[in-house]
Amino acid sequence: MSTVSDKKTYELSFGGLPFKLRSSHDEATVKELSDFVDVKLQQALQATKSGSFQSAAVLTALNIAEELILLKRRALAELDRIEERTLKISQELENSKVLDRTKGRKTALAPDSEV
Repeated sequence: MSTVSDKKTYELSFGGLPFKLRSSHDEATVKELSDFVDVKLQQALQATKSGSFQSAAVLTALNIAEELILLKRRALAELDRIEERTLKISQELENSKVLDRTKGRKTALAPDSEV
């Protein structure tokens, strides 16, 4: 966990408004994050009919939240798919250990088990 002394203050601008941010992230990361937010804010400002900065800020937050939630869902679905595949492969490996067909011997499932 970072302490206050680990943090640096950055002077940023969102939608032309100055903003100070204290962060323990390096400058490149802070720039990437702020550029991302500023692009989303500019898109939201163009989309809001009222031209309200507050409305655009809320729309920006909603758009970023939507992207995050959809990415999380996709990542979780992919993890589930990988887990299912891993379990299947693991079961196949276990089944292949039951009987070593080339030597015709049974392995350690049960002394008299049949395959």
